[in-house]
Amino acid sequence: MAREKKSVTMMATPPVRSGRRATSYDVARIAGVSQSMVSRCFAPGGSIAPDKRERILKVATELGYRPNALAQGLISGRTNMVAVLISSLTNRYYPEVLDELSRRLTERDIRVLLFSLNAESEVDAVLGQVWRHSVDGVISAARLSDAQIRLFEDHNVPLVLYNRTASTASAASVCCDSTAGERDLVGRLLDAGHKSFAIIAGPEDSYVGEERRVAALARLAEAGIADVPIVRGDFSYDSGRSGLHTLTKGKIPDAVICASDQMAIGAMDAARIDLGLPIPKALSIVGFDGSGPASWASYALTSIRQPVRRMTEAAVAMLMERIEDGDTPAERRLFAGELLRGGSARIG
Repeated sequence: MAREKKSVTMMATPPVRSGRRATSYDVARIAGVSQSMVSRCFAPGGSIAPDKRERILKVATELGYRPNALAQGLISGRTNMVAVLISSLTNRYYPEVLDELSRRLTERDIRVLLFSLNAESEVDAVLGQVWRHSVDGVISAARLSDAQIRLFEDHNVPLVLYNRTASTASAASVCCDSTAGERDLVGRLLDAGHKSFAIIAGPEDSYVGEERRVAALARLAEAGIADVPIVRGDFSYDSGRSGLHTLTKGKIPDAVICASDQMAIGAMDAARIDLGLPIPKALSIVGFDGSGPASWASYALTSIRQPVRRMTEAAVAMLMERIEDGDTPAERRLFAGELLRGGSARIG
């Protein structure tokens, strides 16, 4: 008597046990390749033959496999994580910096580990956390001392300074030329006939704030103007508004130079709303940064705009170069700011 033949249906892809996530080992077994080849398939820039890549991706899709970032890091020796150090003051008056840095790093499949500092002098408190997270590199928009920069070298962590420079230590940096921008603003105020000046400066521990204050004073000194009242703010609107009240308790100056747009906007409101001074007829006010509110019609602030997109693009590119090649020499890329001719100041 002839045996009855049973119909058997073979699955194209052997299943993964229910309740368990598919692993790279499962993909490798079913695709008939090595586990390291699966890892290369999902690694950015990994070298693999097109037919094998197609086969691995097909199996991975059928299994619902998603590569594990931590496991990939163990294989590649990288975490695909970059730390960004930024002061809350910087983020307050120029939030576009953090947004642009995060977006450009995410485009490269790099995760951002953010360390927000209340003041630039707090860097020491977070460096230990940076080392513990084994980040691939760091972009610092906060001031670092030469001793702190050398710690990055000791830990073999690539570093790029954003709008900061090192005094003597070797470090890559991306900067807006604040000195040239501030000198240009002050020169134009002088050309327009302003004779008396005052400054609303930033905090003493702010690198860019001090750079702008020093540049403004130097340009005024060249014009023979040495008596320049100065009050300090924290880059906020409120500190600019109160700063102008302090500066106008005596003689009202012809022009007020503010180290940031937010402080300049606060000073404008103090002049127009609190003191009834028409801008710029009775008082010229200039800022620095070119942040969004500076171009609002109710302010139309005269300022220097930093090329944030170009600067952040350069900072990320420079960091990736140093992550790929630790012997890449230090360099400084300097970007010129753009004059914004607003209605808050009479300028030449």
